[in-house]
Amino acid sequence: MDGRAHAPAAGTILNALANERGAAFAIDLETTAIVSLDGSEDIRGEIDGAPEADTALIERCVELAIEEYGDGVNGQVSGGFVRTESEVPLAAGLKSSSAAANATVLATCAALGVEADPLEACRLGVRAAREVGVTVTGAFDDASASMLGGVTVTDNSADELLANEAVEWDVLVWTPPERAFSADADVESCRKVSPIADVVAELALQGRYGQAMSVNGFAFCGALDFPTGPMLEALPDVEGVSLSGTGPSYVAVGDRHVLADLREEWEIRDGTTWLTTTRTEGARTE
Repeated sequence: MDGRAHAPAAGTILNALANERGAAFAIDLETTAIVSLDGSEDIRGEIDGAPEADTALIERCVELAIEEYGDGVNGQVSGGFVRTESEVPLAAGLKSSSAAANATVLATCAALGVEADPLEACRLGVRAAREVGVTVTGAFDDASASMLGGVTVTDNSADELLANEAVEWDVLVWTPPERAFSADADVESCRKVSPIADVVAELALQGRYGQAMSVNGFAFCGALDFPTGPMLEALPDVEGVSLSGTGPSYVAVGDRHVLADLREEWEIRDGTTWLTTTRTEGARTE
């Protein structure tokens, strides 16, 4: 009983740490999950290229998907193996955990031979992320953007989707060599910018995504002590630029030739840059 699924990364429009409302957009960088179910009593996980990485999230996603969707399957299914392969760097603010969770849940459903409602499958992955402690907010904003594609605006306190819109943007991503785990973020500092986050949420719900991104970026660079230099280099020519998640990556959207010029500036710093696009298609099975 085998299944395979893919889910895209995402960039931040509004970080949900301040007021539990968030917004994100799918990026054309992808995580793949391969799930093989058998009659064993345990679930083993592996992350390609990271043998020491914690596999609790993907293992819990398999467990929850079996519990939720495995009742109608002939025979006893309680264990198996899950492996993820990813273009998305870990702990870089590009929603690698959300992409891995979405891909794993869908791959498990494919192995079970069932078709899950995308939002319910997304919520299952968010539940797994909360249970294993890889997220503070539950990251429903990030996970929904990865699952559905386009832009999503969410209320993470209720795992409620407030808006979903297809967007076609060019995207520049810069990821420094450092890593920042979402679960380690200074939540109290982020909550101090909640009045600004409220403004960002209103901008996002009005469809003013670029402005929302940039306001969010300055607020959370301040709250999380990241430099604003990459943002100032991007403005005013890009449509929007922000620290992505809790960092350390930055994302900018705008005209491709503008982003190509910005790439030359961002590439002076250590790290990796990608010039890519948004994804209107979200997670999918093979």
